[in-house]
Amino acid sequence: MLLAVDVGNSSTVLGLFSGEQLHHRWTLSTSVSRTSDEYTLMIAGLLGRGGLQLDADVTGVVIGSVVPTVTERLRALFTRELSGRNRPIVIEPGVRTGVVIRHDHPQDLGADRIANAVAVSALYGGPAIVVDLGTAISFDAVDATGAFIGGAIAPGVMTAAEGLVERAARLPTVEPIAPASPVGRSTTSALQSGIVYGAAAMVDGMVSRISLELGQGVTTVATGETAGLVLEHCGTIDHHDPALTLKGLRLVWERNVR
Repeated sequence: MLLAVDVGNSSTVLGLFSGEQLHHRWTLSTSVSRTSDEYTLMIAGLLGRGGLQLDADVTGVVIGSVVPTVTERLRALFTRELSGRNRPIVIEPGVRTGVVIRHDHPQDLGADRIANAVAVSALYGGPAIVVDLGTAISFDAVDATGAFIGGAIAPGVMTAAEGLVERAARLPTVEPIAPASPVGRSTTSALQSGIVYGAAAMVDGMVSRISLELGQGVTTVATGETAGLVLEHCGTIDHHDPALTLKGLRLVWERNVR
């Protein structure tokens, strides 16, 4: 079975595949202070709940990470645990993705953005936009030929909310839910309106602007840990695919082991 590991700034998502089928999906907090041995215990424990063993049932690993310290700890962990059966594939320069990257500085692209472009190109076709809502909100554009051509990055829903509360002494921390009306009648509901409806409006606005660049027939796919907070209030999203990044990682693994 293939273990795909998507390391983000806030959370790490693991997906266990048998062929194209995603059987298990787990989420851990990302921590640069966690050691390789601690990651081993946590991952082995998650697999164990499904009656699986890391050293016996996992035959391949693919890693997409935006946290270099964690990348190297996981690389060491899986190199050791796989015992030479298959070295872990890490999305980095030199790895085959199957997607043409038309970006001024491709070495600066986050692994998650590359994986998303791989997945949306293969599974939905181009032109397409991936909206990934996590610590940041990234908008990644794939043209009609399936090439990644760039995009935009904005503060994530919770990142923006936490930054606002931190810098404004009298604003309280609120639960990120949509109020009954976009016109807040209390400080709490006004904040909730700005957080949820504001993020949805930003998503719709950016998707509309990028679509003008891509032309007609654009498919928009949303993913990411905070997508569920805002998608029902968006009008430009065609598909919600929570496992899109993991699927992209699986495709990268296949293109490097065959």
